[in-house]
Amino acid sequence: MSAGRRTLAVLYDDGAASAGEIGVGLADLGDIVFLIPPTPHAELLRPVMENFGAVVALTGSAEGDIALVRGLVPDAVLTYSERMVRKTAELAAALGLSSHTPDVAATVTDKVRQRQVLRDAGVDKVRSHPLCSPQDWPRAYDAVGLPAIIKPVRGGGSRDTYAVTNAAEAEDLLPRLFQASAPDAEYTVEELLQGVPSAPYGDYVSVESVCTPQGVRHLAVTGKFPLLEPFREIGSYWPSHLPASVLEEVTELTTRALDALGVRFGLTHTELKLTPDGPRIIEVNGRLSGHMNLMTRRVCGVDLVRLGGLLALGETPEIPELDFAGQVHFLFNTMAPVEPCRLTGIQGATEVRQVDGITGIRPYVRPGAELPGGVMTRPLDVVWGSCADHASMLDALARALPRLTYTFSYPDGTTRELTAAALTGTSEAAS
Repeated sequence: MSAGRRTLAVLYDDGAASAGEIGVGLADLGDIVFLIPPTPHAELLRPVMENFGAVVALTGSAEGDIALVRGLVPDAVLTYSERMVRKTAELAAALGLSSHTPDVAATVTDKVRQRQVLRDAGVDKVRSHPLCSPQDWPRAYDAVGLPAIIKPVRGGGSRDTYAVTNAAEAEDLLPRLFQASAPDAEYTVEELLQGVPSAPYGDYVSVESVCTPQGVRHLAVTGKFPLLEPFREIGSYWPSHLPASVLEEVTELTTRALDALGVRFGLTHTELKLTPDGPRIIEVNGRLSGHMNLMTRRVCGVDLVRLGGLLALGETPEIPELDFAGQVHFLFNTMAPVEPCRLTGIQGATEVRQVDGITGIRPYVRPGAELPGGVMTRPLDVVWGSCADHASMLDALARALPRLTYTFSYPDGTTRELTAAALTGTSEAAS
C-alpha cells in the first residue's frame, strides 16, 4: 500500500458495478484491495482488478475473513454486489467502519424477513409466505392465495422467478424448481401485484436513494420498459413518465420503507409496482442498481461508485442533483433466449449506432459463448441514448432494434437468427 494513502477493501463479485467501473470510480480515493470469493466470475475478472489494485481471496470462514481484513487495516469496507452485502456488513462491523449493520444487511437480502418487517411497520401489506419444499405449498397457498409469484429468498436478476395463476401451474412448477435448486434453496411465495395499464411503459419504477444518518435523499425515480415474461427487465430511462402526484407517492413510500428497515447507510435501489391502489413495494435492495452508474456518469457526470466509496470512508459528501438537461435518457438490454443455446454471431451494431437518438451499444456476450437459458434476466448487450422526449425514445428504439441480429445454435442442431426486437418482445417475431 502507498504511504499516507487510504485503503479501500472492496468485496467483489458479479453485481451492479463492473470491476473496471469500481477501479475507475475509487482510484482517487485511495489504494484498492479487491476481496474475492471462489466464483468463476470473480476469477475471470481477476486480471481487470489487478490493473487497479491488489486482489486477495477470501478465506471462506467468518473468523478467517475478519482476521484477513484486519491485517489489511482498511479505512473502508464496501461492495457493489448483492451477493456480498452480508459479508461486507459483517466485516465492517468487526472493524468499526461505516456500512449497513449486519441486521440491516440480513433484512435487505432476505425477501421473507423484509416483507415481515414492512408488514409489522404498517408500510406495505403484501402477503407472503416462505417455501422450503413442495410440501410447504398448501400453507403458502392458504396465506397468499392466487395469483402469486414464487422467487428465491435471496438473489436477484429474476433468477428462478415465476408467476403461478392456478393450482395446475403450481403442481407442475414446484417439483421442477426444487429438483433444479441447491439442497438448501429457499423460496418465498408472494401476492402477485397487479399493475395499472401502462404500455408502452412498464407498470413499475425504481427509486435510487442515498441513505445517511441525517436522512434519505432520493436521487431519481427511474422509469422502466415493460417486463419480458416472466419477470425479465429490459431497460430503464430518466426521467420517469409519471406525473408529479404519483412521483410523490412513490418517493414517500420509499422513504417509509427504508426507515422501517433501518437503512441508515449507503446507496439503495427500491422497486415499486404501480397498482390501482397506488404504489406498492416490490423489494428494497441495499446496494447500487445495475447499470445505474453508467447512466449517472453518462447523463449527469456523477460517479455513484465514487459516492459509495466516500460514504464507506465515513465522509459526508455533497449529494449531487441529477440534471437530465431537459432530455430523456435510456438504457435498453437485449435478452438471451430462455432455451439453452450457443451464440454464434452478431450483426448490425454499426447500423444501430447510426439511428438518431442512439448514442452507443456495448455487447456483453461474445460469439461462441454458451447461454444456459432460463428465466433469469440475462442481457446480451446494452444500448443507450438520449432523445428530446419519451415518444422520441420509443421511436429510436423501434428503428434500432430490428437492425440488430443475433444468431444462435441449439442442441437439436437448428440455427436461428433473431433480431433484438424479437428477443425483447417488441415485435411479433418474439419467442
